[in-house]
Amino acid sequence: MSSEFQQLADKVAQLARLAQSLRDENTELRRNVKALTEDNAQLNQRIDEAYQRVAAVLSELPVAEPEEPAETTEEAA
Repeated sequence: MSSEFQQLADKVAQLARLAQSLRDENTELRRNVKALTEDNAQLNQRIDEAYQRVAAVLSELPVAEPEEPAETTEEAA
């Protein structure tokens, strides 16, 4: 009987260690998610800034007049 209690106590201790290990892993994963979310926000901001700079440069470029399509010899025939 004492052996059964000892086995049960060992299993409970093992389960407690596993639960603590999972809590620690979960905490680390939450930290990683937070850091990656912040990095993602910064990268999105940089993309938006780059988009605005490109749009500003494009707005400064002169607009080309559309050319008349040249007739090909097949169309002329």
